[in-house]
Amino acid sequence: MRFIKGSGWKAFFDEENGRYFGEHGGGQYYDLFELTQEQYGMLDGKMSESEASSVMREGRHLYMSVNDRCGPPYTVVFDDDYKELCPWANAAGGGRVWSGELTDAAVELLGSEENNREQRRRKRAERERKGS
Repeated sequence: MRFIKGSGWKAFFDEENGRYFGEHGGGQYYDLFELTQEQYGMLDGKMSESEASSVMREGRHLYMSVNDRCGPPYTVVFDDDYKELCPWANAAGGGRVWSGELTDAAVELLGSEENNREQRRRKRAERERKGS
């Protein structure tokens, strides 16, 4: 396991599985991403949270928690396997968790979540097969 840490963020290389991940935020918001090797390589421990989050947002969103003053707190789980993928993560969401159907709709609608479409569509098809 290799970590890169900065102020308000950290990234992780899972050598066993050859996968890269990053997290940033806390308090009012928290995000967890799967990164490419190139995105991971762009991160530097001297980067601010803002700079690191700009790189991470290009990755695949796994998890998001929001607790700002604009409304009630909520959590969006884009990948149900985020706990297994990132057991080191500090994902402690609050508020209501979006349903799978609402998350699927948001992923289909929002361009910022297009990296999740394939994974969400595959999981939805599995759920539908099991429910039939």
